[in-house]
Amino acid sequence: MIQSMTGFGKSEITLQNFHVNIEIRSLNSKFLDLSLKLPSLFKELDFSVRKLLKENLKRGKIELTIYYEKINHRKSSSLNKEKIIDYHNELKNIMEELHYNSDKNLLGYALRLPDIIQHSNDNIDEESGEQLLKTIEKACKEMDLFRKKEGLALEKELSNYLNNILKNLSTISSFEEERLPKVKNKILKAIEELELKSKVDEKRLEQELIYYAEKIDITEEKVRLSEHCQHFAEALKENGSGKKLGFITQEMGREINTLGSKANNISIQKLVVGMKDELEKIKEQVLNVL
Repeated sequence: MIQSMTGFGKSEITLQNFHVNIEIRSLNSKFLDLSLKLPSLFKELDFSVRKLLKENLKRGKIELTIYYEKINHRKSSSLNKEKIIDYHNELKNIMEELHYNSDKNLLGYALRLPDIIQHSNDNIDEESGEQLLKTIEKACKEMDLFRKKEGLALEKELSNYLNNILKNLSTISSFEEERLPKVKNKILKAIEELELKSKVDEKRLEQELIYYAEKIDITEEKVRLSEHCQHFAEALKENGSGKKLGFITQEMGREINTLGSKANNISIQKLVVGMKDELEKIKEQVLNVL
C-alpha cells in the first residue's frame, strides 16, 4: 500500500537528570531533506541521528526537533583537589625561599585562588546516547503509522480520480461511430458548394475517407490509456511507489492529449477535458506519495 510523505511522530524519555521530548515532522520532497534542531547537549549524536532517519523515513522533507529540560536544577560542583594541593605547595615553597615565617593558614589562602571550585558540565554518557537513539526510532515508527493512515486516504482519493478517467474513456466509444459520416458529409457539402460533383472520382473520394478514418482513429490511444490506468491501479497497492506513479501519469497524459487532438467531435472533446481535469488532480496528490 502507498504511504503519504506528510507525517508526524513524537516520543519522550528521561535521561540522567534530563527530560527529553522528540518531535519529527515530514512534508513532501523529491529526495530526503533532513533538518535537525539539536541542543548542544546532543550535537555529538548528529551523524547517528541522520543515519537513523535515513534508514527509517526514506524520503521527504524531514524536520527533527529535540527539546529538553533539567529535572534537577541544582548545579553540582566539587573542590579541585589537585589545584588546592598545587597552590598549597607553591605557597609553602615561596614562603620558605623568602624565609618568611608565619603561622597563617596556607590552606585558607589556597582556597581563595582561581579554579578551586569546579562545576560539572552538562553531558550525556554513551548509554544515554543509545537510549536517545532508540527513542528517536520510536518517533519514526509513530510517523510511519501516521504515513500509512494518510496513505489509505490518498489511495481512496486517487482511485476515485482514476475511475472517473476510465468512466469517460468508456463513454467515448458511443461517440466514435458518428465522426466518419460527419467527415464524409462535410467533404460532400464542400464539393457541392464548389460545383465539382461531376468531376469527383468516387475511388479517390473513398481513399480520402479511408485516410481520414485512419487519421482520427483512436483505438490504439484508448487501449494504451486503459493499460496505463490498470498499471496505475496496481502501483497503488505497492509500497514506496510514489515516483513510479509519477512516471505513469506522464504516460497517461500523453495518451489523453492525443485523444483530444484526434477527437474531431465536441462530445469527445468534453470527455477529454474531464479526463485532463482528473489527471491534474492525480498529479497533485501523487507528489505527496512516498
